[in-house]
Amino acid sequence: MQPADVAQSSPARAGEPTLIQRLFAKPEFGPLVLLLAELLVFTAINPQFLSALNISNTLAFSVELGLVALAMTLLMTSGEFDLSVGSLFGLSPVIMWTLFNAGSLPLEVSFVVALLVAAFIGWVNGLFVTRLKIPSFLVTLGMLLVARGTALFITDGFPQRTWNSGEHWLAQLLVGDFYVGPFRIYMSLFWFILVACVLGYTLTQTKYGNWIQASGGNPNAARARGVNVDRTKVALFILSSTLAAFAGIISSIRTSAANPNSGTGYELEVIAMVVIGGTALTGGRGTIIGTVIGIFILRVMRNGIVMIGVPGLAYNIFIGAIILGMMALHSGLERRNHSGN
Repeated sequence: MQPADVAQSSPARAGEPTLIQRLFAKPEFGPLVLLLAELLVFTAINPQFLSALNISNTLAFSVELGLVALAMTLLMTSGEFDLSVGSLFGLSPVIMWTLFNAGSLPLEVSFVVALLVAAFIGWVNGLFVTRLKIPSFLVTLGMLLVARGTALFITDGFPQRTWNSGEHWLAQLLVGDFYVGPFRIYMSLFWFILVACVLGYTLTQTKYGNWIQASGGNPNAARARGVNVDRTKVALFILSSTLAAFAGIISSIRTSAANPNSGTGYELEVIAMVVIGGTALTGGRGTIIGTVIGIFILRVMRNGIVMIGVPGLAYNIFIGAIILGMMALHSGLERRNHSGN
């Protein structure tokens, strides 16, 4: 290469971001650093934090709530969100176990019926948002009350029996457990990994993923390019409701209780997981990897503050601070990317 060629190519290379700069610009980088910091601090204060028993317990519940957060990531990327997921988390197992305990249907059919009811509720949410043009905040807030009220009405406020499932193959398939060394692993972990891989691939590698991001980024431009924005959003509402129901049923089998009040407040915790992970609250940008990190940030925080002796009632203080910090970080990164620096 001649000196002149070097001189011509150097400015172009100088203008390209380095590997470290590209790493810092990733929305998942900040949450990952926070998660590692949590692990280091909690382990330094209480070495039992990384014990096999504590890791197993943390994983068991994290992945159940995580299933709801994964679907919420796609929905929020499309510019909408769903406040009824916590109520469906409680309602769906109530429907399934009521049908099964009454002898009306076998467990497998009761399971399918509960998922179909949840899918129908998601479809109704989607129709109200896309056809009647009512903000998803208001539609799903109303559905939150309908679903929770239905669960309480069916049960008279009392939990349903779930121990009749015994060693049923469906219960084993959903939440069967086994040991890998000292770690107790539930089947729900594999369901979580499967759903995360499928939704992550869909969002980043498929045409449908482009439609989701376009629907949230600029709906009018997306429609002009032939994207069926309404159908995309309705499908995501159905997915969100169905996965909330699936997670609630898994939780009911693992805890041997179908409580009509189960899932109360989960909708806000799930939205926090998604936002902390780097998905834009206004739509147009989402990341499944970031959401997975966000899930573990909140669950590790909840578990860690208890293990180091901080009262559990202080949990919301830490979560609020994390949300504010992550929002400020993502806002700064977004402004920096738009300015091209």
